[in-house]
Amino acid sequence: MTHPLYRRLFDDAALFPPGNAPMGEAVPAHRGYRSGWRRDHVGPFLVADGRVAELRAVLAREEDPPGPLAVAVTVPGGPDGIGAAVESVLADPALRLVGVEAAAAPGAAGAVAERLTRHLPSGASGFVEVSREGDVRADLDALTGTGHSAKFRTGGLTPEAHPDEAELAVFTAAAVSRDLPFKCTAGLHHAVRHTTGEGFEQHGFLNLLVATAAALDGAGTDDLAGILADRDGAALVDAAARLTPDRAEAVRARFLSFGTCSVVEPLEDLVVLGALTPEARPH
Repeated sequence: MTHPLYRRLFDDAALFPPGNAPMGEAVPAHRGYRSGWRRDHVGPFLVADGRVAELRAVLAREEDPPGPLAVAVTVPGGPDGIGAAVESVLADPALRLVGVEAAAAPGAAGAVAERLTRHLPSGASGFVEVSREGDVRADLDALTGTGHSAKFRTGGLTPEAHPDEAELAVFTAAAVSRDLPFKCTAGLHHAVRHTTGEGFEQHGFLNLLVATAAALDGAGTDDLAGILADRDGAALVDAAARLTPDRAEAVRARFLSFGTCSVVEPLEDLVVLGALTPEARPH
């Protein structure tokens, strides 16, 4: 049985950098994940609003599809594109809209949330990507009570795109203290904090899970930053393993998921670290 800490943790962002998988490869790969041993770990297929038509064309060529593809559409251009993005997905019965993720300029998180409320159908979740350039706490205040969740960018293609542990600790503490669910995007390629070959300091998703648990227990930002900076995989796995199922569920009610261009690599990390047993893998 899947541990609740890792259930539906990995949203499939294969189309996005740095993976940039072709649509014709990403869709069947995702279908395979959702029908194989990874099915309980993998969330929706992520697609940018500008590529929905391409996705629909690929789905139209599928033979004997297993059912509608659950998708979350990203709207990087901001709130003006939300309505059209929703309509483009709802127009095709081969798609099932489960989420919309829209970027907000500094100070505009509340306005983006209002637009999501206006356009989202029942059953679809809304996410507002708060700007790292603005007052993150104020933007999270604006989202609180809207029914929508926050999204925070944890990486990218440049060193500056990666927030340090202090910045991520501030965001995590602020979101948890407001009972505001959040997801992350980019940069969480591996379970444990590490330095890439290019010299990027990348966060570990296991670090962030453990830090979220600590934030729920009232830990301050300095303590959270220490957890986020920890490179001891065994210690992080031990901390995660000590969480009861109920506590793990509480953590995941805050840290909902993250987008990853590979769902294979992070799951392999968990197996290597011993957080997932080999019996959960294909034989």
